Amino acid sequence: MVALLVEKPHALAMVPDTDPTVAAGEVLVRVQRAGICGSDMHIYHGANPFAVYPRVIGHEFAGIVEAVGAGVETVAVGDHVVVDPVVSCGRCYACRAGRTNVCGTLEVFGVHRDGGFRNRVAVPAANAIKVRHDLPFSIAALAEPLSIAANVLSRTGIGADDIVLIYGAGTVGLTVVQVAKLHGARCIVVDLDDARLERARDFGADVTLNSTRQSVPDAVRDENDGLGPTIVIDGAGVPALLEEACRVASPAGRIGLLGFSPAPCNISQQEIVKKELTLVGSRLNRRLLPQVIDWIETGRLQPEKLITQVFPAADAAEAFALIERDPGRTVKVQLDFSL
Repeated sequence: MVALLVEKPHALAMVPDTDPTVAAGEVLVRVQRAGICGSDMHIYHGANPFAVYPRVIGHEFAGIVEAVGAGVETVAVGDHVVVDPVVSCGRCYACRAGRTNVCGTLEVFGVHRDGGFRNRVAVPAANAIKVRHDLPFSIAALAEPLSIAANVLSRTGIGADDIVLIYGAGTVGLTVVQVAKLHGARCIVVDLDDARLERARDFGADVTLNSTRQSVPDAVRDENDGLGPTIVIDGAGVPALLEEACRVASPAGRIGLLGFSPAPCNISQQEIVKKELTLVGSRLNRRLLPQVIDWIETGRLQPEKLITQVFPAADAAEAFALIERDPGRTVKVQLDFSL
């Protein structure tokens, strides 16, 4: 039994672990596959304001149910599950409004409580989402990052007649492309790197723009009968992009923000009011993993190309080093805990 622990910023260690106890209403999951997220890197670097150290990280993971606590009827021993990392109280205003992802006492596996980069982890039964036995654990573990895209597009609304401008061709941007294309929308992806833009085209982007060579406002001006994109998603987390997003968005357009930077940005109240724009924040997911799993199991989403590298869990330090050293080669790096 081992766990991948961030002891303090910039200090990553594989440490001995013990089997967690399984309380009433919980299940014990033997982790098989887990993905490394940008937020894991932020915790490693000391840049996540919510993490408390030491912390076992990891919130994108799938495995096998090994034990169930008293009162659990939704899953059974032997079931294959993916874990929704969002733990909410169910009682506060946000939860009563169906916004469990911004619960007043929100806890996230791998951030506020120890996560899934370990052999076994106890989770609330409500957070263990069953998947088919023939679905590879590697694909099941992609449900959580895809749920981030599903959430922001749910917040902004998405339909076949939408034109979606996505800033950033990293993992977040690529998942937004996949979910938007599932709904039939037209997707325009902006990035600074030609290789990432080529990858975005491979994932279904209709148009790609390198903003170092092209003016984004000029390039999208003719979209939507000259009104501009109907949805703009900031998948890059750059606050300065919000001002441009407000300028290029269509009247009655919607803007979805995924970044977590505390830096201020300049936006025009006039632009927002004139166009009656809708600006929404999007955090984590609002119990959308069952929907995402259905999309995957029915073939509407085929996300396996997101996985670019797999490392044995024992080589986690090497995986983190690769992401640091050569991020252009990586989209989703996974750790294999089954070895």
